[in-house]
Amino acid sequence: MTRNSLRFLPLAALLAIALSACAKPQVAIRPSGGDAAAIATVKVEIADTPAKREIGLMYRKRLAPDAGMIFIFPKALPVRFWMKNTEIPLDMIFANGEGRIIGIVTNAAPYSERLLAVGGNSKYVLEVNAGFCKRFGVKAGDYLEFRGFTPRAAN
Repeated sequence: MTRNSLRFLPLAALLAIALSACAKPQVAIRPSGGDAAAIATVKVEIADTPAKREIGLMYRKRLAPDAGMIFIFPKALPVRFWMKNTEIPLDMIFANGEGRIIGIVTNAAPYSERLLAVGGNSKYVLEVNAGFCKRFGVKAGDYLEFRGFTPRAAN
C-alpha cells in the first residue's frame, strides 16, 4: 500500500459504518431445509414496545408489497391479534423464540374484532400483506432471519 492510499483508509472505514447504520431493518424468511437461500425478504417496521405493539398497522391505507411489521415480545407466550381499525388485509406469521414459524393466519379481514392466534408460544409475529405467504410458499417450520437489527423487546 502506498502512503497516499493509506490516507483514505479511515475515510473508507467511516463510510462503511455510515452505510451500515442506514441499513433498513429486514426480516428474511428461510425454508426449514437448512442453508437454502431466503424465500422472501421484507423491509420491516419494528413494534418492540407495548405502545407500538398496540397500534401496529392500524389506520394504514396501504402497505408496500415488500414491507411489513415485526412484533417483538419480551418472551415467547401465547399471543392473540385482532384487525380492529386495520384497513389492510394481512397475513400474520407467528414464530417462536428461535425464529421458527409455528403458525400462520392468512388473509385476516380488515376491521374484524375476532381474535386471531395459532397454537403455541410466539416471541415474534410478522405482519405482511394478505397473499404473501401463498405467493412465496411460506409455511410452518420455516425460519425468520433478522437483518440490520437485533430483535429485542424494549419492555
